[in-house]
Amino acid sequence: MDSFFSVLDATIRVATPLVLAALAGLFSERSGIVDLALEGKMLAAAFAAACVAYMMQSPWAGLAAGMAAGVMVALLHGIVSIGYNGNQLISGVALNMMVSGLTPVLALAWFQQGGRTPTLDDAARFRSIELPFADAIATSAPLKALFGHNILVYLALLVIVVVSWVVYKSRFGLRLRAVGENPHAADAAGINVKLVRYLAQSISGALCGVAGAYLVLAQTGAFIQDMTAGKGYLALAALIFGKWRPWAAVSGCLLFAFTDAIQIRLQGSALPLIGSIPDAFIQAIPYVLTVVLLAGFMGKAVAPKAIGVPFVKSR
Repeated sequence: MDSFFSVLDATIRVATPLVLAALAGLFSERSGIVDLALEGKMLAAAFAAACVAYMMQSPWAGLAAGMAAGVMVALLHGIVSIGYNGNQLISGVALNMMVSGLTPVLALAWFQQGGRTPTLDDAARFRSIELPFADAIATSAPLKALFGHNILVYLALLVIVVVSWVVYKSRFGLRLRAVGENPHAADAAGINVKLVRYLAQSISGALCGVAGAYLVLAQTGAFIQDMTAGKGYLALAALIFGKWRPWAAVSGCLLFAFTDAIQIRLQGSALPLIGSIPDAFIQAIPYVLTVVLLAGFMGKAVAPKAIGVPFVKSR
C-alpha cells in the first residue's frame, strides 16, 4: 500500500509541468494557433531560470526569468503565425529546434560545463514546504501523498481552477473561444482577433515558463541539454486527449505522469519466465501510451474550427 501512495506522490510531482504546459497549449490552440512550440518554450524557460537563479541566488528571480523567456518564444511564434500568417506547424518545429540547439551552446559558452549549468544551491531552489496542518493528517497515507510538495505544485493546482474559470466564465474566455471557432464572425462583432491571439500566446508562454522553471528549480537543480525530453509533446497529446478542455486535459496529464512514475519503479524489475525487463522498454511506456491514446481519440476529438488557419481580415 505504501508503494501505491509513493507512486501517487511521484505522479503529482511529474504531472505538474505537464499540466502547466497543457493549459498553456489550451490558450494558444483555443485561439486558433497550433502550438507545437510548447517544448521549445519550456526548454528556453528552463535555461533562463537556471541561469538567473544561479546568478541571483533566488528561485523567484529564476521563475520570473523563465516566464519571460517563455513569453519571448511564444511571441516569436505569434509574430510568424499571427503577424505574417506563416505556417504554424513549421514555426513551432523550427522554434523547438532553435531552442534545442541554442541553449546548450550558450550554457557551454557561459559556464564551460559541457552544455549544462552549475547545480543550484538550496537557496536558489524551491524546496518542499510543510503545510501547518500536515502533522494532523500524518497518519493518513492517501492525504500524506498530497502534502510536502514545493510551492509550484500548489500553484499548478490553483492555475487549473483559474484557467477553467477564465476559459468558460470570463469575457476574455468567450472572446478566446469565439476567435478560435470563427474569427471572421468575431471580427464582425468588433473583437480584435489578432490582439486576442497575441494575448493567448503571451499567457501560453508564461505558463510554459512556469513549467520549464519547475524542471530546474524544483526537480533537477540544473539545466541539462534537452531536459524537457518530449514533455511539451506529451502535454499537447494530453490536450488533444482532453478535447481542448481544462479538466479533461489535466486528467490526461495525470495519466501520462502515472505511467512515468510506474516506469521509474519498474526499472530493474523482473517477470516470471521472462526475466529482467530491459530499461529501454520500460522507459518507452509513457510514449507508447501517447501513441495509443492519440490513435484512439484523435478522430473523436473535435478541435477548434479555425485552428491552424491564418486570419486575413475581410475588407
